[in-house]
Amino acid sequence: MKTRLQTSLGQQLVLTPQLQQAIKLLQMSTTELELEIAQAVESNPLLDWSDSSDEGAGVDKDGSSEDAGDDWAPAELDWSSGGSGGSFDDDDDNGSAAERVAETETLADHLLWQLHLTHLSKRDRSIGAALIDSLEDDGYLREPLSAIAEALLPAIHAGEDEILTVLHQIQRFDPVGVAARSLGECLQLQLDVLPADTPCLALARQVAAGPLEQLPRSGVTGLAQQLKQPLAEVETAVALLRSLDPRPGTQIAPLAQDTYVVPDVVVWRQNGIWRAALAAHAGPKLVIHRGYEQMIRRCGDADAGYLRGQLQEARWLLKGLQARGETLLRVVRSLIQQQAGFLEFGEQALRPLTLREIAGELGLHESTVSRAIARKHVRTPRGTLPLRAFFASGIDTEGGGEASSTAIQAMIRRLIDDENPRKPLSDAKLADLLKTSGIPVARRTVAKYREAMNISASHERVRIV
Repeated sequence: MKTRLQTSLGQQLVLTPQLQQAIKLLQMSTTELELEIAQAVESNPLLDWSDSSDEGAGVDKDGSSEDAGDDWAPAELDWSSGGSGGSFDDDDDNGSAAERVAETETLADHLLWQLHLTHLSKRDRSIGAALIDSLEDDGYLREPLSAIAEALLPAIHAGEDEILTVLHQIQRFDPVGVAARSLGECLQLQLDVLPADTPCLALARQVAAGPLEQLPRSGVTGLAQQLKQPLAEVETAVALLRSLDPRPGTQIAPLAQDTYVVPDVVVWRQNGIWRAALAAHAGPKLVIHRGYEQMIRRCGDADAGYLRGQLQEARWLLKGLQARGETLLRVVRSLIQQQAGFLEFGEQALRPLTLREIAGELGLHESTVSRAIARKHVRTPRGTLPLRAFFASGIDTEGGGEASSTAIQAMIRRLIDDENPRKPLSDAKLADLLKTSGIPVARRTVAKYREAMNISASHERVRIV
């Protein structure tokens, strides 16, 4: 099967083994990546840890961190001017331990985050949340739609057709294939994101839609006879189906408790421009073991064949690591361009931003962007932040623009911090003040945001000072 491994990991790709590995690497956190690489070095004699003095040990300047991390002098970085928030200390121990503990993210968390970035109505988001809550750990929906409709009562009366419409939206989320109701549907969802010129794509769809369950009994030969298709084409279609993930939900495995954050990217401001580079320690550096590589020419056929196979796997891993770094850096640079105000002034300046916008700008699939930011963190003048913090859903303002929900929460928090402790602001008063600022939100919305920030109601905030 033809390989189209591109550094962008975009839509023009076929699911070859090396691409599957590249996708897996892209979604890993730095901690998970370190473990994966350590296991690869232990099992593959053609891989070796690089020495800092090795020439060419790193990736190119834009895609690597070899010269981009801890060697930067703080004096060269314009962190403090323009309200960027304090001085820079390039030390992983900087900041509180609580800040450096990774947030545990489950499959449901990952999907709910994507749900709240969509432009679905409040009603549809409620239906979507019920669907997500019904998914099993492997990503499948095994509850009938009638049970989902019953679970929504009495708050929402929804028919199965309406629930199915929302389900189709969730099935477009990352990981691809999630929220399927059968193995065939799961595989078809993954086939749908492949390019139209993928070999035997239509035949693979035909197999997934029907005769898939008969494959273990009839075999590929029997399947070819049943479908009246050439054996070679059926073999290619079945190979394509076998390259897909039958349990996509397991791609989002929760991190162990008390896992510490290792920033993947460092963001700084230089001459008024926000810049980004991969952190020097974001991933171990690997090289091909030259001694074993040279040994291939001197070995017997059996040993040489084994070493060539290991050499190919080593090269795939190095290409996958390079692609991971390049894709992550492209996404982060797009984010800091879109959210420069957030970096400058904090949450109140966070503009609405969705996965679709970044994917469209970079020419990537939304699921690729979602994988690139999953459990990734960036070190900024405002501390170490998850990349998810750069995204937010939006609310229309009276001025014709949009304000992010995160920015509105920051405004509410600031109003409460500045309130008279003897006479705290009610939710209705907070809504009026926001409306005065051009943010028309209902009292009920203010209450929801306040509760999400764990802020007590006004009658519980009264203090005699």
